[in-house]
Amino acid sequence: MPAYTYRCKVCGEVFTRRYSFNEKPDVVVCPNGHTDVVRVFRPPVVVFKGSGFYITDHGNGGGRQNGSQKQKAKSSPENTAKEKAKAEAN
Repeated sequence: MPAYTYRCKVCGEVFTRRYSFNEKPDVVVCPNGHTDVVRVFRPPVVVFKGSGFYITDHGNGGGRQNGSQKQKAKSSPENTAKEKAKAEAN
């Protein structure tokens, strides 16, 4: 069932009404009896859960190395030995 949120222009009351799919909201009345209401649009809530989503879908950098991890990779013993060998060859 769709739920619509409304705000009364007279008293400022915010309220929600649920309608069946076959019903059309003709005249909406606030809980205080006013008919001067406007519909409030809100963004939908989306949560990515389950096995069909990857860590990159969540926007937290997903698998990319941050600066400190890159520094560790650059200064690993293997990389240091290669750099020393290059320096000695020159």
